[in-house]
Amino acid sequence: MRLYPGRIAGISSEVVRLLRDAGDIETDSPKDVEADLSSVLQSYLDAEREVSERAKEIMQSRGLPQTEFNRTKRLVAEQQRIGIGDDVLDYLLDQLVEMLFHSGAVEEVFSQDIELRRKMAPVLRKNMEVDEEVDRETRARIKHVEEGSRTWEVEYRRVMEDIRRRKGL
Repeated sequence: MRLYPGRIAGISSEVVRLLRDAGDIETDSPKDVEADLSSVLQSYLDAEREVSERAKEIMQSRGLPQTEFNRTKRLVAEQQRIGIGDDVLDYLLDQLVEMLFHSGAVEEVFSQDIELRRKMAPVLRKNMEVDEEVDRETRARIKHVEEGSRTWEVEYRRVMEDIRRRKGL
């Protein structure tokens, strides 16, 4: 799962609407709450980018092969206490719940943490699982090319970028 910058506003808007409609939060300025949520999500993207850059620096300084990138990135993320990969959803939910309790735009939170997490998780999951959808669509478009060949790799990347651009990712 991956968080895309183009999805942040939609996620924030949907979460605020969902929580307000269910009576989980009270706010007179939902746009401010959306901005707070968006800020948390954008901060995560910035932190993830820094983790990737730091992992690249470590690999380069130690002469590690590219195959060690994911392992190195995971170690850097653990040091900085940032969730990546399979941990990203739980990490983001923790951050968003914490923000709701500390936001000046939220007058009252009526639900417990676990209930807020349970309601926000499907919204995040739906918007972050776009990768699998894009992969399926890409593979369907290039099914005439032999998978594993150099041509397939080039076409896969080209078609995937085209689909991402069309979907605003």
